[in-house]
Amino acid sequence: MHIAGSDKWLADTVKRAKGGRRRLLSTAALLPVFVGVYYLSYWLRFEGQLGPVELNRFWGTIVWVLAIKLLLFGWFRIYQGWGRFVTFYDLVALVQAATTSLLMTVLVNRFFIVDPFIPRSVFLLDWGATIVTVGGIWALMRVIQERDWLLFLSASKIPTFIVGANEAGESLLRAIIRNGKLTYHVVGFIDDDAKRLGTRIGGVPVIGTIDQTRHLAERHGVREVLIATEELSGKKVRELVEDTRRHSINVRVLPSYEQLISGSVVIRPRPVAIDDLLRREAVQLDMENIRQWIDGRVLLVTGSAGSIGSEICRQLLQFSPKQIVLLDHWETGQFFLEQELRPLAAGTQLEVCVADIRDETRMREVLQQYRPQVIFHAAAYKHVPLMEAHPGEAVKNIVMATRRLADLAMDYQAESFVMISTDKAVNPTSVMGACKRLAELHVQSLADVSPCRFVTGRFGNVLDSAGSVVQVFRQQIDRGGPVTITDPQMQRYFMTIPEAARLVIQAGAIGKEGQILVLDMGDPIRILDLASDMIRLSGLKEGEDIEMEFIGLRPGEKLSEELHVVGEKLLPTCHPKITVAERKQRDAHAIFISIEQLELLANGAPEAILDHLQQIIPEFRRPEQPIQPPRRAAA
Repeated sequence: MHIAGSDKWLADTVKRAKGGRRRLLSTAALLPVFVGVYYLSYWLRFEGQLGPVELNRFWGTIVWVLAIKLLLFGWFRIYQGWGRFVTFYDLVALVQAATTSLLMTVLVNRFFIVDPFIPRSVFLLDWGATIVTVGGIWALMRVIQERDWLLFLSASKIPTFIVGANEAGESLLRAIIRNGKLTYHVVGFIDDDAKRLGTRIGGVPVIGTIDQTRHLAERHGVREVLIATEELSGKKVRELVEDTRRHSINVRVLPSYEQLISGSVVIRPRPVAIDDLLRREAVQLDMENIRQWIDGRVLLVTGSAGSIGSEICRQLLQFSPKQIVLLDHWETGQFFLEQELRPLAAGTQLEVCVADIRDETRMREVLQQYRPQVIFHAAAYKHVPLMEAHPGEAVKNIVMATRRLADLAMDYQAESFVMISTDKAVNPTSVMGACKRLAELHVQSLADVSPCRFVTGRFGNVLDSAGSVVQVFRQQIDRGGPVTITDPQMQRYFMTIPEAARLVIQAGAIGKEGQILVLDMGDPIRILDLASDMIRLSGLKEGEDIEMEFIGLRPGEKLSEELHVVGEKLLPTCHPKITVAERKQRDAHAIFISIEQLELLANGAPEAILDHLQQIIPEFRRPEQPIQPPRRAAA
């Protein structure tokens, strides 16, 4: 132990000695500069006419003047400026050192040196010339180290555009210039801000907009486009990738410094930003107009530990509800959700309930205790193949649970009941979709018999929700593939988790009794394109780094989804991105009887359940293949 400690002490001593020697040598390198500057100051003062008297003054003062400057420049660590990372703050330190040297020299000359006397103008000339000369040497060294002076030195580098003429782009440019191992030659910046066009960043011009990227790349021979800004929307990223990939131009999305500092970035593969996959601008709903509906009320969110339910809770905390009751049967999810939301719930009471929505007695206790005025019903099964294998459970969790909760909402005088539905309920081909459609019909039928306002929000697939296709693809890419896709023609409507949550809240605010509200989700996206985007945006190449495998449609799936049932009309609402699927009148009593009969069959044979579902939902097209457990996970 003693020997090891001695070795460490000796090594540290040697290291400090070497560091001190380097600092001494670096400071000493300023000596000829100071001699030249001091002589220049005299030469300028006397306009080049240096006689014996002037030279005597010069040689008589140079020793102690240089000693003061070397001492103070060493004190201010000006020797560190000889490195390549010279910044504005190094120049500030240079000015401080030169100014302090000037003041110290004036004091010594005034009070301690009688003869020879230094002319006052020499002090000022020496001060200014020192700053200009040392700063100029720094700038020259940095230019020499960072710039390729000869064109042939950059000929082997990849011509590159940087998207984002801002701080992120400037930082990326400096990193490329300083790191000789990076084989990029930045030709120009691309930015959509017209005010920046024609300007320069680090000597590199801002030459065009994002829409002009491909044409400018062809003109300048650019083969790489680096996106260095988070301000670029997912839609524009998608358009840029689509426009350039046909011309063998690679687009790379780089993480921000905030992501790097927080440790949320891995180098390969890159986590794909969900908005990059959306292929449209995210819908920003008008949340302020619903404040009067939320503030001061008691709210209940079922399925609160799920992806959508938890996001609804986060969105609701932007307002000032009196109380939010979080209800889910997954106690671990509830525990962590409470840990997350409790610090955000200033002025709002949070009540965490562990309960199964299928347990009518327990649900009655919850509603009796809290008397919620608004109920957001987000609890339900959602995996189509699993529900094909277990139709009875789908009936219990989706149809029966929704019916009982809706009935309890009437019994305990809730003002509003907002149910979450899905595009799979439209012309369903799956048990899950048929059950959701039946739940829609029941909620609609109650609008004519209850003072409670029953509203349904219908939307498509939610990107990056628990168990979604994005998470499946991400895991497969992490493993190195293959990425499994059911069918190359399969397409879906997609939205983000925040969009889904906002739709539910907005639907509750603007929806009228029995209405089904539908979010404008743009055009459907092919699952094949989604997988390609995720592979490419992860920094990998399809077919080389990651293979794709087509495994065929799974039970209950269809190639494309729809947003409204045949015969439904889409009517506008006060929000431009939300429409109403005008309901077809159905007999409430007949729906009630049908659900009662279905409940009796829930624990019976799957075939009987499917037959009865088809009787209630004529548009339900049963799959031809038999019910069986799903194969490998896919879209």
